[in-house]
Formats: sequence, structure tokens, C-alpha cells
Amino acid sequence: MDKKFARITLDKDFPISRVDKRIYGSFVEHLGRAVYGGVYQPGHPSADEEGFRQDVLDLVKEIGVPIVRYPGGNFVSNFYWEDSVGPVADRPRRLELAWRSTEPNLVGVNEFSSWCKKAGTDLMMAVNLGTRGIDAACNLLEYCNHPSGTKYSDLRVSHGIKDPHNINLRRKNGAKEPFGVKLWCLGNEMDGPWQTGHKTAREYGRLADETAKAMKQIDPSLELVACGSSNTGMATYPQWEATVLEEAYDSVDFISLHTYYGNRFNDTRNFLAQSDDMDHFIRTVISTCDFVKAKKRSKKDIMLSFDEWNVWFHANEADDDTMQNRPWSVAPHLLEDHYDFEDALLVGLMLITLLKHSDRVRMACLAQLVNVIAPIMTEENGPAWKQTIYYPYLHASKYGRGIALNPSLRSSKHDTMDFTDVTDVDSVAVWNDEKEELTIFAVNRDLDEDIVLEADVKSFAGYRLLEHIVLEHDDMKAVNSAGRQTVLPKTVTDRDELKDGLLQSRLGKASWNVIRLGKN
Repeated sequence: MDKKFARITLDKDFPISRVDKRIYGSFVEHLGRAVYGGVYQPGHPSADEEGFRQDVLDLVKEIGVPIVRYPGGNFVSNFYWEDSVGPVADRPRRLELAWRSTEPNLVGVNEFSSWCKKAGTDLMMAVNLGTRGIDAACNLLEYCNHPSGTKYSDLRVSHGIKDPHNINLRRKNGAKEPFGVKLWCLGNEMDGPWQTGHKTAREYGRLADETAKAMKQIDPSLELVACGSSNTGMATYPQWEATVLEEAYDSVDFISLHTYYGNRFNDTRNFLAQSDDMDHFIRTVISTCDFVKAKKRSKKDIMLSFDEWNVWFHANEADDDTMQNRPWSVAPHLLEDHYDFEDALLVGLMLITLLKHSDRVRMACLAQLVNVIAPIMTEENGPAWKQTIYYPYLHASKYGRGIALNPSLRSSKHDTMDFTDVTDVDSVAVWNDEKEELTIFAVNRDLDEDIVLEADVKSFAGYRLLEHIVLEHDDMKAVNSAGRQTVLPKTVTDRDELKDGLLQSRLGKASWNVIRLGKN
């Protein structure tokens, strides 16, 4: 058997791009217990005056989540935003078609905007282009961003008070200052037959273009995301992207990508190779965007918003049972995947893939944030706790700020059921030029052997090893729970040697590694 190896060369003069911090975004949808029982639970011991769980807020702030996409997801395609504002007691309950639940509208646009401020994150708003269209999108934008003196901006301020200009009469859930939402998704997964208001590519492209133009009349500084394919298995992919951009190229700034991976056949090697599929997905969409750019003789690049990505498969059978046999409940337990150690490795690999494409992937949202396929879980009357996937997400957000470097990776390889030439090690590095720190993210995908990663860091003269953080476990199926954190990162001190610009780091079998260097 050939010896396993991995080598990278890191040089300041070979950057990929400065990383847009929004690549570490997340997603909260009105789905299951993401909102009710997740971010919001009046009566919980940690709940603040608005009913938001402080224990959840603390975990979100620890990650440093820069943007949160809201309110969907599939939910948005039957979302009547007007029902989610105004006095809570007057808000209607609605049948929620995407997840066959009942939406009580206890949390809406105002409340979630307030939660975002508390979490230190920016709101990424989605508009309903399923059952609604241009007028509803523009009205919501006016409500959120226009200062005052118009129908919907005054509605934000007064919420129905007869004299909206009398500050003393405003209800407690009014908002005098505009929310200043700059990121907007033009619908969600409109290529999907499951989507309420599903459209053809041409139909959606025309609607997205006209909606974008109208919204930018109100606020030219907006950044707008058009819907790309829901996944690479769609029959219309990637022609969908080409057709939509033929219609809307000049009016939008991003096109979205969504993907989820699972290990239904319990083939861990194949499971950990699926980040290679993510890489191919990104490359294909970039090529499609650039084809339309050439066709239109445009000077503008369309950027990518990978605004749904994660592992998702554990809870599928339970979800089907709940939606079919117990429909129209409020905040049912849906999509509550309990992640194991190997899921954390794939999340780390997907983060590495996003960083490798940071020149075009400028936004990304781990879907979702709390309870629903999420890094954070809550007990209704107990604590919030960290799933296994929380840790690579935390490390990337904390240490992956700066300039992504081309790693020039060379590694031994293996084949799996669906993939060939899979590198045993995948890695990328980010140089924080402000702090004078270099962070190498690396996953050893080999399940049986430790592998020494040799990194040429001669470009970083005077740097020393700060720490080597490892996430590893003997049981690939190990999970965390509210009462027991089985899968935890640790700092190791005996796996690295830095001498004459060559760093040698031993990567344990099946492990996530964060190797940090800093200036002396």
C-alpha cells in the first residue's frame, strides 16, 4: 500500500480572495421548533422581556453569526407578512402549507429584527414570490427600510394607532427607526414542484427581474439573491440558472445554491467524499453565470449565495409521519436531526470547500440555526446545547476571517462508491492580515491512519505555533446531548513541529483540525 501523505504550500502572494464574513451565515425558518421553542420561548427561565431565550442568544453570539436568512425557506412561499406585524393579540393564525403546521404569528418581522440586534447579526429577508409578487415585496421593503411618512413605513411605527405621528401613542411593538435590511432573497426554491407557487425558469426569471427592478427603485443599495436550483438532482439543473439569469442578470447580484447530504447507506468513506460534489456544484454554477455574462457582454460578475447547506437525513421518517398523521399543530418536532461525529467532519469539509471558493461564494447559510437541522438544540424546559456540528462552524467563523490562500494541496487519494480520486486530506488556510495570524483548516478523511500534513509556510517568517485544536472520536456515530457533551474539541501539544519554514502536523485518523500560527 502506498504511504499516505499530504502537502500544502501557503504563500501570501497567492490569495484566493478576502473572505466575506457573510459566508458564515445561518438560517431561521418558521418550521418546527426553530422559532417557537427555539429562539423564542416566553416563560423559559432564560427568556428576556421579549420572550427570547438568552441561552440560545449566547450560543449564537459565541459563533459570531454575521447574517440570518428569514423567514424561509419553503415557509416564505405562503407568507403574508402583514399578518406578522401589529399588536400580537390581533394577529391571525394561518395554515402553513409548506410544513402542514399552524402559524400563530407570535413572532414576526418586528420581533425577529429585534432578535437579530440582540444576536449581533444582520437580517437577510426573503420575499414571497410563490403566492404573491412585486407589490407585496415592495410593501415589505417599504415597511422595513423607509424612514416614515408613507403607508407602510408609518405602519411600522404605529401598528394601527389612529394617529401614527403621535409618538406617545405608539404601542410597545412599534419601531420608529427603519430596520435597514440590505440583503433580500427573491423567493425560495422556485424550481421545486413541492414549492407553493412553483414556476418554470422563464416565469420565475421574469418575475425575479421585475421584482428586483421595483425594489431597487425604492432602495438602490440592496443586494438581491435570485433562486438557483434546489439541488443538483433537479431535472432542470443547470439550465434553470442559465434561463433565470438570461432574464434577471442585470437586476440581481447573487444566485442561490442549496444542498444537503446524508449517509443513508452507512458508508462513511463515501459520505465524507460528498464535499467533492459540493465543489463540483459550485464550479458548475460559476461556469453557468459566466456563460450568461459572456452572452450578455456584461462586465458584472454574479456572485454565489450558498444560502442552504448542511447534513440532513436522520429525522426524515419521523418528519413524514408528523406531517401526514398529525398535521396543523403549532411548532411540531420536525427536522430535528441529532448529529454524530462523522456529520461534524463533513460540515468541516463543506466549510473548507466554501472557503476555497470565497472569490465567488460571498454568502452562505448553514441551515438551520436552532433545533431544525441545527448546530444548537434546546430542551423546552431545560438548557440549550451544542451539537457536534457546532464546533467546526464555530472554529471557521472565529478563525476564518481574513484572506483565503490557495493551498496547492497534494495528497494521497482513494476511491469510494460514488467518487474517484478523493484526497485523503482536504485543507485550506486563511491569513488574518490584521492580527498577523495564519489558520490552517484540515480534515483527515482516512478512517484508519494518522497522516502527517507538511505545510510550506516560508512566506510567514517569524510566525510560531499558537495552538492545534482537534475534533476527533473513536466512535463515528457518537452524539452530544443536553446532559452529555461527548464530542468536544481539544487542544493538542505533541503533534506539530515548525522548523525553517516547514510545519509538520500529525492529523489523527478521521479528524477535524484547526492549526493556528501567529507572529512572534
